[in-house]
Amino acid sequence: MKISTETASTARIVGEEKAIELIAKAGFDAWDFSLFSMCNYSWKEKRVIPTDHPLATGDALAFARKLRKIGEDCGISCNQSHAPFPSSCKEIRERYKLALECTAEAGGSICVIHPDNNKSAEENAEMYLELLPFAKACGVKIATENMWNWNSIKNHATPAACSSHEDFAAHLKAVNDEFFVACLDIGHAEMKGLQTSSTEMIHALSGKLQALHLHDNDLRHDSHQIPFSMDIDFHAVVKALKEIGYGGYFTLEADRYLNDFDSDTVYEGVCNLCASAKRLAEMYETFEIPGK
Repeated sequence: MKISTETASTARIVGEEKAIELIAKAGFDAWDFSLFSMCNYSWKEKRVIPTDHPLATGDALAFARKLRKIGEDCGISCNQSHAPFPSSCKEIRERYKLALECTAEAGGSICVIHPDNNKSAEENAEMYLELLPFAKACGVKIATENMWNWNSIKNHATPAACSSHEDFAAHLKAVNDEFFVACLDIGHAEMKGLQTSSTEMIHALSGKLQALHLHDNDLRHDSHQIPFSMDIDFHAVVKALKEIGYGGYFTLEADRYLNDFDSDTVYEGVCNLCASAKRLAEMYETFEIPGK
């Protein structure tokens, strides 16, 4: 089982170029291209703020090619990407074709594009169906992801697009295309208030599950911490993945883990992340299903 991790958390400390080098040096097989810098979104002002990051300029495709070359020189490839969000923002939706192009240029085969949290499967399908012809031309699959909203009074998550296994299945059915697949965020699936679990999700999605976001939490908050540091039962997660014959990457999205690291210590942090991903991969490879 191959392993990868998102680039955003390391890039915040040392930049994308160095991030890929450290991800490779630590022992990952691939890198998950975080495209968030394509848009500097202000959650407070609910708008996109101008930025001079290469992904936000006319240099985006050249930058993606540059990162691909760095990865290849280090012996790793891009397996997937994550488009900017929220998709409720029109300016961000307008960048999704560029996100698909950047994914292709980087060598990735899947681009995770969030659904609009507060829209139905049929409403979100309109956005995905509009993007699919372009995605196919790029040779990149679109993956939707299970989301959540928050009830500050009850202090737990509340339903959003794809947050239950039933609604996730409804989104996949509404689009019904081989280039439209599922990325299961394990941490989101384990948040209190969503009436589901990662194991239920895994079995419901089955063959449409082609990408993962792996991280740990306290079963309430979206902590995005390193696996095996909090309360998610990864033995059950791996067991379910093995039972459906999951064949994609084990991709970490423990992007808050590196918050306490700096440029001098970040490599140690990336190595810790890699060790946790390798532990998950080894669990998968050695797990035996009775009767098989």
